[in-house]
Amino acid sequence: MSHQISIEAADAAFACAPGQSLLDAALRAGIDLPYSCRKGVCGSCVGQIAAGEVTGINGAAIRNDSCTPEQVLYCMCTPASDLVLRPMSWTRIDPSARKTFTARVHSNELAAPDVSLLKLRLPTGQRAKFKAGQYLQILLDDGSTRSYSFANPPQESDGAILHIRHVAGGRFSAQVAQLAPGDTLQIELPFGHVALREDETRPIVFVAGGTGFAPVKSILDDLLKRRVQRPVTLIWGARDQAGLYLRPAVARWQKQWPDFRFVPALSEGPADNVGDTFAGRVDQALRACCPDLSGHEVYCCGSPPMVAAVRAAAAESGLASADFHADVFVPGPSAPPA
Repeated sequence: MSHQISIEAADAAFACAPGQSLLDAALRAGIDLPYSCRKGVCGSCVGQIAAGEVTGINGAAIRNDSCTPEQVLYCMCTPASDLVLRPMSWTRIDPSARKTFTARVHSNELAAPDVSLLKLRLPTGQRAKFKAGQYLQILLDDGSTRSYSFANPPQESDGAILHIRHVAGGRFSAQVAQLAPGDTLQIELPFGHVALREDETRPIVFVAGGTGFAPVKSILDDLLKRRVQRPVTLIWGARDQAGLYLRPAVARWQKQWPDFRFVPALSEGPADNVGDTFAGRVDQALRACCPDLSGHEVYCCGSPPMVAAVRAAAAESGLASADFHADVFVPGPSAPPA
């Protein structure tokens, strides 16, 4: 039996089927709640249950380390009764805005020994509608999907640029090297909740690990195209210099943004001692370079352990929990579309 879900103090309600997550039911009904990984890892979808009872989907945990005792993960919860939700934020969306395209490979370049820059083009006359920081899903022949962030800004809407790390045994990443111009892929978009407000002017710190640079690049290129002026710091972490595979993009931001600061963080190998290069992990770089984060926003993108470490470092530096925005790269099949 479906349960009725409503949002506290709002004219918004939807049905949730047995075994369906609160997040997926909301998205299907056109209610956009904050989310990213949809696997119970990132903590972006935390919120409260103002009334009613929930249970974990298939016995899954309904909380992780990012939750306070009053919060649950909407992506891991299914209702055990009618509910009233108290989300961190929500907006209405048009569920029909999500589209499926047959995209054609325009180019496929090796940007680093283990990273491909895959440029896709949509059919002539079609455009992708997405926001900076969102991602698409590639639909594979076996019915599974893989998620990749847009590295291009929304203004470049005739295709998608993806940064794909080669993962040993990866179902899709193992095929990337063989993709050639003219090959086609089925893609669906957009996915992902963008937490950054367009009218925000406070200083912002981006922390990226490896190919977590892709959504950061989309956001920063979008800010630049919209001529947004706000103090920006980018901490980009990798094992060595080869992992910082797109320095020309960073150089462009440094040239055109007076308030832009770049801190490369290298966890292995000697630092090159040029500029603000930091020898260590990105969470250590955040503590060292940004000791006071009160009044800031932090946007972090990378692996679950990296994001957890950066979240803890940001909190120690005085960042309000609501000002930490995370996009967690969780390997393997993506959650089924809502």
